[in-house]
Amino acid sequence: MKIYIAGHRGMVGGAILRRLQARQASGEDIELLTRTSAELDLTDQNAVREFMMTEQPDQVILAAAKVGGIVANNTYPAQFIYENLMMECNVIHQAFEAGVTRLLQLGSSCIYPRDAEQPMAESALLTGPLEPTNEPYAIAKIAGIKLCESYNRQYGTDYRSVMPTNLYGPGDNFHPENSHVLPALIRRFHAAAQDGTAQVTVWGSGKPMREFLHVDDMAEASLFVMGLDVGTYQRETELMLSHINVGSGVDVTIRELAETVARVTGFKGELVFDATKPDGAPRKLMDVSRLARLGWEAGISLEDGIRETYAWFLKQDEKTLRAK
Repeated sequence: MKIYIAGHRGMVGGAILRRLQARQASGEDIELLTRTSAELDLTDQNAVREFMMTEQPDQVILAAAKVGGIVANNTYPAQFIYENLMMECNVIHQAFEAGVTRLLQLGSSCIYPRDAEQPMAESALLTGPLEPTNEPYAIAKIAGIKLCESYNRQYGTDYRSVMPTNLYGPGDNFHPENSHVLPALIRRFHAAAQDGTAQVTVWGSGKPMREFLHVDDMAEASLFVMGLDVGTYQRETELMLSHINVGSGVDVTIRELAETVARVTGFKGELVFDATKPDGAPRKLMDVSRLARLGWEAGISLEDGIRETYAWFLKQDEKTLRAK
């Protein structure tokens, strides 16, 4: 079986690649296709068409995306919606043209309304306004879901979508300005521990609750969903016209998260929470009951995952971390 992984150098795509390589090494009949962005520009329709027609993959995993934190989303909204729409349209359509019958598209929990009922079920999609700061990215990811649904309805393909919660792990973005909350905290607490800083200030009250999923769990879940037989998937996702949430099903307060990072990095000083800074949504938790019914649950605890991520962080040089 020939499998193309789009975005194999990203955090999630890389984790999926490692698992498929392990299966390959254990004797499974798998041929893996990868291309860097320099080798294949996924926003270029002709280039993607030529690649798909030439390579003829049996399955496609679409893990490529333009991603970033709140600052990046606010600064470059046009790039976020354009590049993600183009990648999804090109990969999904050209996969169809090349005869690919099974495809997995990875999205994001930001597809759900800003004020969605907690925990957020798949049925919450398109039931209310999105969070304004990442709306362009969210709309692109919703379009990806609807592309998969539409090709399934019209052409009988088997294109699936998984929506992960906040991801972290080896390969994460630790850039001092563009990273998400968990890698940002790891970097800050590490620096404070090394410098002997007396205190670290965390934005907000520390009360908001967030859910986190280790990227290795996400990779396992993605391949689990990809490997489900058509009948099982259809029964659980209403004739393949839906998507599946992927998360740990457990959330923690930002205070608890910061305390865990402090413990892992060896920071002994004081944690200060600046309540004058915005908290954001009070809670963001995914309803993962659908995936649980199908037979998959997360296996990596938050503290174990942070320890592994911190160990990976310590092995990287500054140039590598700033480039991610």
